[in-house]
Amino acid sequence: MNHQINRLIQYGLQHQLISKWDQDYSINLLLDLFQLEDFQKETICEPLERCDDILNHMLDYACLHGIINDTVTERDLFDTRIMNCLMPRPSEVINQFNQLYLHSPREATQYFYHLSLSSHYIRKERIEKNISFKRFSQYSEFEITINLSKPEKDPKEIAKMKNVKSRGYPKCLLCKENVGYAGRMNHPARQNHRIIPVELDHSQYYLQYSPYVYYNEHCIVFNESHIPMVINKETFKKLLSFVEQFPHYMLGSNADLPIVGGSILSHDHFQGGCHHFPIEKAEIIKTIHQDAFPQLKIEIVKWPLSTIRLTSKNKEDVIEYSDKILSNWIHYSNPSLQILAYSDQTRHNTVTPIARMVNGEYQMDIVLRNNRTNEQYPDGIFHPHQNLHHIKKENIGLIEVMGLAVLPARLKNELTLLKDCLLGNKNIDEIDEIKKHKSWYVQLKNQYQMSKTNVDEILSQELTNKYVQVLEDAGVFKMNDEGIGAFVSFVENIE
Repeated sequence: MNHQINRLIQYGLQHQLISKWDQDYSINLLLDLFQLEDFQKETICEPLERCDDILNHMLDYACLHGIINDTVTERDLFDTRIMNCLMPRPSEVINQFNQLYLHSPREATQYFYHLSLSSHYIRKERIEKNISFKRFSQYSEFEITINLSKPEKDPKEIAKMKNVKSRGYPKCLLCKENVGYAGRMNHPARQNHRIIPVELDHSQYYLQYSPYVYYNEHCIVFNESHIPMVINKETFKKLLSFVEQFPHYMLGSNADLPIVGGSILSHDHFQGGCHHFPIEKAEIIKTIHQDAFPQLKIEIVKWPLSTIRLTSKNKEDVIEYSDKILSNWIHYSNPSLQILAYSDQTRHNTVTPIARMVNGEYQMDIVLRNNRTNEQYPDGIFHPHQNLHHIKKENIGLIEVMGLAVLPARLKNELTLLKDCLLGNKNIDEIDEIKKHKSWYVQLKNQYQMSKTNVDEILSQELTNKYVQVLEDAGVFKMNDEGIGAFVSFVENIE
């Protein structure tokens, strides 16, 4: 254990988590954590790019000596406590970020992102387990991820959860009070968590990174207060305020209604990062001119979800027209296309907005959403339909709207089994786990001549095609003559 503590201290020095003046302090914190009374300093010469190996040794020691139980959750809670011994104070991180920002916003975010990786707040070793690839469709080159990064709880942990009392602190996973929080069985530890204050249109927000990043520098920008998500004119102002301050980042918002919204509707927040999504590369179907906005480029995007793109050097024009789209869309109905604005007093229409800077101009994508259900589609008319639930049943949120699929972890094993069936090594009718894929299996067998050399490529492409169908289901105006005609008519009649 002495050796691992020396290694971790050296890691902290190499990654500038601590300075030489912090060494003894950090060592003593670690000795207390591991209930040790003696320590010998060693010279560590190895380059330490990652801390995973060190932490695993330390966690094994903690389990062996009864400090923690050997479960995924307790190991996660404890390794965060370990890294807390190397963490700079929140004020130090904020001061360093602000100093770097004066020189370059990109340098500031790079520093903060590196800190989030080095501190093991972003668990890179789990993210690397994700299966990711890119494939083309008729719209763009899509990005596919089978998400394996979130740990599964074992039966022992599930049993313990029965005895865990519900608490109201922090109110949710996004609240600023998570900084330094020790965590509990049903709430992750956050001692290695840091946030950066950012003012957006005179409102206090905070920048952090997602612990399970789905793309480069995947960040979350959240409201200081625990208030519900809402899409309105102020939303557009805040999104553009952020990309104005961080022009190398995009920032978008999940919709503010169930089914079409994200997983956390209780806390106002946005998601962004330093990444170019497939939606940005999509073709333009039509450009529309509005006399009242001569400097504003208004484009209808060739995308499975109905997207209007606004581009201008004039920020106010983008904000004003975004608000006009939202106001008009909220009250828009087209029964022939299954689009109804209201059921009694329940509103169904909202938008998913995405902001970025492009060649010094402000750009906003407004994606039209509707969350209505009916008997035929109880999960949502503009939601993945039942025939696609074998691939994806969950909400289509911001990240997927932009063309990055986040698919369930179960698909890793299911696709392996499906491949065996396609190659004739197994019988799909004898495997309960993949019977849900039976119609897809029949389609693939009829469409392709499978072999060991082509089956992986075929499955990757066909999985992408399924995801495109998922997005098409979520589109309110379909990409056919009738849908495009109605879409153009809607935009041309915005008042």
